[in-house]
Amino acid sequence: MARIEFDELRQLAERALSASGASLDMARSTALALARADAQGLASHGVSRVPAYCAHLRNSRVDGAAQPVISREHGAGLLVDAADGLAFPACALAVSEAVARARRLGAAFAGVTNSHHFGAAGLHLDAIAQAGMVGLAFSNSPAAMPAWGGKRALFGTNPIAAVFPRREAEPLLIDLSLSAVARGKLMVAAQGGQPIPLGWALDSEGRPTTDPKAGMSGSKMTACGDKGAMLALIVELLVCALTGARLGFEADSFLTEEGNRPRIGQAFLVIDPRALAGQDVFFERVETLIAAMLQDDEVRLPGARRGERERAARAAGVDVADEALRQLRELATGPASPA
Repeated sequence: MARIEFDELRQLAERALSASGASLDMARSTALALARADAQGLASHGVSRVPAYCAHLRNSRVDGAAQPVISREHGAGLLVDAADGLAFPACALAVSEAVARARRLGAAFAGVTNSHHFGAAGLHLDAIAQAGMVGLAFSNSPAAMPAWGGKRALFGTNPIAAVFPRREAEPLLIDLSLSAVARGKLMVAAQGGQPIPLGWALDSEGRPTTDPKAGMSGSKMTACGDKGAMLALIVELLVCALTGARLGFEADSFLTEEGNRPRIGQAFLVIDPRALAGQDVFFERVETLIAAMLQDDEVRLPGARRGERERAARAAGVDVADEALRQLRELATGPASPA
């Protein structure tokens, strides 16, 4: 494990993405999100993703020159077309527009189509919390989990995140994958040659496995059994049926260099508390619940450790796996010059 200054890590990721064909805005927004994920201790959604992103750019699975646009809108609803680019600029546009509309209308729903992997879901909700609003984020992903009772990977891990602002404290942030564990953790285990616990994944024959590579070529186990599978179905429909995006089984894996343009979907729901019981009532109810939760000494608030880790990492440096950092530095130098 190596330690590197936050800004250096971000700049390395930005240079690597730019060298592989990403526009300046795309490279910057993506690099910042990945570096922040590492700073928060989310290595499975950090710079370990850069080699795959760069390969997708080079192999035209991603259009590095894509510019997201609002392709449809009506009242409190809008659709952002990511235009086959990396997801981060499109998601930023969707969140910004949803916040503005929720401020006028009380709530807003922004869908994103023709998109790509959007990293740690909770990071997209920062701007919503800063605006004093409640936010939810959803995404599908390439098929990784079977429908309940099935063996064939059909749904993605389909993360859900929610943020609830507080008056004088860090917001509550809930961020979870609907698989037993995030697919990126299998990727990190495979890179490090480490086994995974039973209960995380099934091999291609539907058998439980401790081999992360077998798990990546097979399927993931859902969180909470049939309940997790039903939630994954809800997310799949929210972000695909409403946006026209590809279903998980129609998108090739993010973890392979070759394949189709994923064209998956995301969605963001933004709610202004002032439109309902009012901001004062909202904050009072949130704090009353938190106080009750914290009466038990072992309870920790969701999202609290992420903020603490990020502040510490920005001050003292980010811990990154040696191999991930080696690959990042190599990609940041750009393609070798012809002889």
